[in-house]
Amino acid sequence: MHHLSFISDVFSYAIRMGMVTDNPCSRVVVPKGEAKEKEIYSIEEMGTLLKLLESAPLKYRAFFVLAAYSGFRKGELLGLEWKDIDWENSLISVRRTSNYTKAKGIYTDTTKTKKSQRSQRFQDHIMSMLKDLKAEQDKERMRLGNKWVESDRLFVKWNGEPINTRTHDGWFREFCQEHNFKFCGIHSFRHFYASALINANVDVATVSAVLGHSVIGTTVNTRYGHTHPVQPYSITKHGSEPLNNADRSLSIQNTITVILL
Repeated sequence: MHHLSFISDVFSYAIRMGMVTDNPCSRVVVPKGEAKEKEIYSIEEMGTLLKLLESAPLKYRAFFVLAAYSGFRKGELLGLEWKDIDWENSLISVRRTSNYTKAKGIYTDTTKTKKSQRSQRFQDHIMSMLKDLKAEQDKERMRLGNKWVESDRLFVKWNGEPINTRTHDGWFREFCQEHNFKFCGIHSFRHFYASALINANVDVATVSAVLGHSVIGTTVNTRYGHTHPVQPYSITKHGSEPLNNADRSLSIQNTITVILL
């Protein structure tokens, strides 16, 4: 590509000097390089990571554990509000996203597609963790009094405002460095979850619905399917019984029930 750019500049100069009338480089189609497979955690690495996260502050532990168990996009996780949780039925619904731009700052937006609005059922230990997070947040709200800004978000700043979309990225990088652990970006948690489903022989339509893809083709064309030594899921009309692993720290067994809202 560098050589093509150089040659094109030579022809452009020649055109300006009246030496030639055409730049043949303008018609060259550069072939796309093969897409690099995204690096994600293996089952064993994720198990180790979840163990390490047990000592992390609850507000960060809850975010990354939920990311591993849900496959939600980062913006979807940050957009979650307490009213999106059906405690009685252990359901969490994705209804919005939280985003950031320099011009707008932190702002709320719709989900990526209509099918990204979905509900998913989780295990008791996930719901219990979120109840602890709610209790911790309520305690902080009482302590701060009128300094607290009510946003209803699960993941917030010190004063209750929606948290910056880069905060978890920076914290997680430092966390991995501190524990001498391999760093993979937050989006890799979504790839991990999708790959675990695919390698467990979950049908692509179910995977697509769980991930909130607008069309099945998106699921097919995305480079999921990283190798995971997992046991098969049991597919039922209600969804799937995910990943069983001898290590309890990685017993990702939430029953996936997808409900298009």
